[in-house]
Amino acid sequence: MAISLHTVGITVKNLGKSLSFYRTLGLPIPEGQDNEHHVEFTSEEGYSIGFIPESTMLHANPNWQAPTGDNRISLQFACASPTEVDDTYNRLISAGYQSFKEPWDAFWGQRFAQVIDPDGNNVAFFAHL
Repeated sequence: MAISLHTVGITVKNLGKSLSFYRTLGLPIPEGQDNEHHVEFTSEEGYSIGFIPESTMLHANPNWQAPTGDNRISLQFACASPTEVDDTYNRLISAGYQSFKEPWDAFWGQRFAQVIDPDGNNVAFFAHL
């Protein structure tokens, strides 16, 4: 049997705040799951992101400790156009999320931007120029 990646898990401090961020980013995560022990979102492209509250992690592993510092994980999302990168960035900043780096035309040929999610993770989004 071949092994394949199924889900990237993110341990979150506050499930509701994290889901709100990723909904604002543009992921169509259904409403009404903010009090669950685990929320898994599967995209049309087939990738899955699991959002696991710290309290759930502690139930599964009583010795678990929250990482110190930032960047529990880094995620990158593809946008359809450079304009969509700018629009996504502006939507997140307008919603009160923290910028890491404003949209810019990177030397590697992408429009690239980065915002910090509620757990301190660097979330990037890009489009090819």
